Amino acid sequence: MFSFLKRMRGAKRPHCTALVAAAGASSRMEGVNKLLEPLDGIPVLARTLTALQLAEQVDEIIVAAREEDLVEISRLCHTYGIAKCAKVVRGGESRTHSVLLAALEASPETALLAVQDGARPLVTPELVDRVVAAAARCSAAAPAVPVKDTVKTVRQDGAVEQTLARETLRAVQTPQVFEASLLKAALQAALESGIPVTDDCTAVERLGKAVFLVDGEETNLKITTPTDLVLAAAILQAGEGAR
Repeated sequence: MFSFLKRMRGAKRPHCTALVAAAGASSRMEGVNKLLEPLDGIPVLARTLTALQLAEQVDEIIVAAREEDLVEISRLCHTYGIAKCAKVVRGGESRTHSVLLAALEASPETALLAVQDGARPLVTPELVDRVVAAAARCSAAAPAVPVKDTVKTVRQDGAVEQTLARETLRAVQTPQVFEASLLKAALQAALESGIPVTDDCTAVERLGKAVFLVDGEETNLKITTPTDLVLAAAILQAGEGAR
């Protein structure tokens, strides 16, 4: 028993690097960079990075950004005290390429890679830590919430093809966390295949690996349109009012 407890005390949690996808074009934001837009007075990306900074399970942050935003995002990290940010690197031609480029810049001791959308500013440190801990146990984990709406598949002519069973559906969020070599292999395979993947879980699933879901947070929304910014601001103000 004594030797077991000694091993437990000596065990170190796996080193985790967070990869922040921040190289998108913000095509549905009416000409503005959503990551640099103020959300209750603080840039969207700064809120996302602050959550990663405060997460106990995250050791390092690498941001993949558009070339024209590299200086501005580096300055933002300094302004908001994102001390864990080791590098801001140029993104690639797609989200998958950007995440892979960031992954290749992670510290050699990195065991887990946590991929976070830069445009999810309401993610909490507690959620990040929960998903990282799950991935440490099972190699691949992501947060998800039940789908509330009825979801249908449709034909090209707009006619309903099938109504899906809502109780089996989940909306997946980020961070999505994986064993480091698994994620890099999955992203490389996805790029070589030329098949677009909508998230990193999909890339890993294409290798035949299981991804385990943990409870996400309803407020962990992704900023895609100006309406999402309004909704996120309302969530923040409601939370401040509750306190």
